[in-house]
Amino acid sequence: MAVSTRLLLAILFSAFLLSAANAYREYPVQQGQHGQRSIPLTQAQQCRLQRLTGSQPSQRIESEGGFTELWDENEEQFQCVGVAPMRNVIRQNSLSLPNFHPMPRLVYIEQGRGLISVINPGCAETFQSQTFQAGRMTGEERGQSRGNDQHQKVHRIRQGDVVAIPAGAAHWCYNDGEEELVAVSINDLNHRSNQLDQNFRAFYLAGGVQEISGRQIGVGKQSTQKFQNIFRAFNTELMAEAFNIPVEIVRKMQEEQNERGLIINVREGMSMIRADEEEEEFEGRSQRGQQWWAEVTGNGLEENICTMKIRTNMDTQRRADIYSRQAGKIKHVNRQKLPILRDMDMSASKGTLYPNALMSPHWSVNGHSIIYVQRGDAQVQVVDHTGQQVMNDRVNQGEMFVVPQYYASTVKAGQNGFEFAVFRTSSQPMNSQLAGYTSVIRAMPIEVLTNAYQISPNEAQRLKMNRGGESFLLSPQRKSF
Repeated sequence: MAVSTRLLLAILFSAFLLSAANAYREYPVQQGQHGQRSIPLTQAQQCRLQRLTGSQPSQRIESEGGFTELWDENEEQFQCVGVAPMRNVIRQNSLSLPNFHPMPRLVYIEQGRGLISVINPGCAETFQSQTFQAGRMTGEERGQSRGNDQHQKVHRIRQGDVVAIPAGAAHWCYNDGEEELVAVSINDLNHRSNQLDQNFRAFYLAGGVQEISGRQIGVGKQSTQKFQNIFRAFNTELMAEAFNIPVEIVRKMQEEQNERGLIINVREGMSMIRADEEEEEFEGRSQRGQQWWAEVTGNGLEENICTMKIRTNMDTQRRADIYSRQAGKIKHVNRQKLPILRDMDMSASKGTLYPNALMSPHWSVNGHSIIYVQRGDAQVQVVDHTGQQVMNDRVNQGEMFVVPQYYASTVKAGQNGFEFAVFRTSSQPMNSQLAGYTSVIRAMPIEVLTNAYQISPNEAQRLKMNRGGESFLLSPQRKSF
């Protein structure tokens, strides 16, 4: 009897393995570090690029408290890498309304400061407001409500921060600073969490956008339908029963206030707990300590999603990951520094090239790169597998461009230098360089180079060694040979 049971279990297990293998062959996966890049590429997603160029936002949605700018997700370069870029500008004392989306979003705070809360399902409301905003409450109601507002954690964000927002997590952002808060974001449409389609959409819990507006040039009906209040379509009585509240409150939740848009003015201010002390402490940990923590959480002691760190700053790290006194510096944020990026399979970098400095020609081994120009300008060249230039343009402030995986690229800063942010579709990106101390050319024997390029051994030696100890960032050279 025991033998028969073991035999039956073995047969069932073999059938399961065969079924899994057939499913894998039928639905190939774009493998990332942990297999997060999912779903087969459609015709629209395939990288059949003829031309890359710096791109500006094509649509702008005006709101009461700011505006939202969208790059065209159907543009060839963005379709190739499967992302939807956007930029939110939140004016002082304004609130970006709560919403969620079916794909992960990585946000770079280009300017300003504010508060953000990313609300994870199932997590307890373990934080309280220091003072409750009572508004028009009576004195008795105000006394009863003060200090009793419980909610999930509110994070302090500021210029230079990278903020990770997982798919399906509702979030809001409030500008309590003295200037506009500018947030540049990349939505990863190709992530396995998005099982809908390759169109960007967000589900708003309040607000909305007018479907037709002559004031909002470049905003069409299809675009505005992506940003509507989901409560409006529910039955009023059903929602009143679900929340156990009067129908009058539900009607206010459902009111069409599209003239206010997606970002609204907060007329009486907001006073909330700012529970960032532990996070700021974490910023000061050594790189070794952060790597140890990532290794621990990657080996079964998973960090609780309710307490997981969602942000880190790329402007205040004590040391850059790559630094050249003559060429510039680059700081990376990957899954070691921000473990939540492991599941999102995304990462970011902040770079500065000094005037006329270069970035070594290189290719990305395991992900696409989306580059946002923050300041200055640069000449960018990108070459595909056919040996053709798909980009040879000067990019300027506010533009965005893509370098697909394995496409070789190089950047030369202009006279005023070049400051940029890079979003990557890998949580642990790797580059392979063509020039410099750690390049593939330097790693090759001289005999291989002499035969490959039909050059002398002396020329091959110069090809390998003339950059000396310089690596990814290369100083401008004025020598004549």
